[in-house]
Amino acid sequence: MKLYHSLRFICTCVLITLVTCLNSWANAPARNYYQLKIYHYKTQAQETLIDQYLQQAYVPALHRAGIKNVGVFKPVTQQDTDRRIYVFTPFTSLDKLAGIENLLQADPKYQADGKDYIDANFKSAPYARIESIILQAFPGMPSTAVPDLSAPKAERVYELRSYESATEKYNVNKVKMFNVGDEIGLFKRLGFNAVFYSEVIAGPRMPNLMYMTTFNNKADRDKHWEAFNNDAQWKSLIAKEEFKNNVSHADIIFLHPAEYSDF
Repeated sequence: MKLYHSLRFICTCVLITLVTCLNSWANAPARNYYQLKIYHYKTQAQETLIDQYLQQAYVPALHRAGIKNVGVFKPVTQQDTDRRIYVFTPFTSLDKLAGIENLLQADPKYQADGKDYIDANFKSAPYARIESIILQAFPGMPSTAVPDLSAPKAERVYELRSYESATEKYNVNKVKMFNVGDEIGLFKRLGFNAVFYSEVIAGPRMPNLMYMTTFNNKADRDKHWEAFNNDAQWKSLIAKEEFKNNVSHADIIFLHPAEYSDF
């Protein structure tokens, strides 16, 4: 009889734990999906046409489709042979991301406002190519945030980072470091004004994760990273054996927001 009651107690505890976990998962905020579209171009004429298209047609059309915040960024230092414009768009679901092109095609104002870009001749294309990266928000920050900055947009520095890992397992470990290890919380405590943290689910440099933090200017950025590197929480986190060797390569890109960017 004692064994029966003991087993019944154990089963009850397991059931309660399972129900608690299921409720927690059910109540967790849905994670956004992001598209990072990168226009690669060469000439000033191409840049002017892309800017005109994004400002007058693309971004307003996304606003009409219910997407409130769209980010448009340019590198602080452009390469002569591969100039770029970055367009960051958040979606509440993968279906909405997949369906955005159909919505644009059905929007007559978008078609009219973007006519010069949309109907460009193949001999004078507005770009060399477009690169598209699809991402999913981290559980620790399931949606985007518009940064609280005081400097004019022309002075602001947006830092886009990509962390590659040697294998998928190491990438999962680095993602865990942000969420379970609370690297996200550390960035928040130190005032890094993050726009997003995300896993890359389709892109050219997988396995990797990407995130973006923002600052009033370069000096502000350097001050924040100095505080980060000297922080006791970071030193404790980076010293943990479980998080060793989870980044094999890092790319750091400094960007300025376009005047018409929502971020």
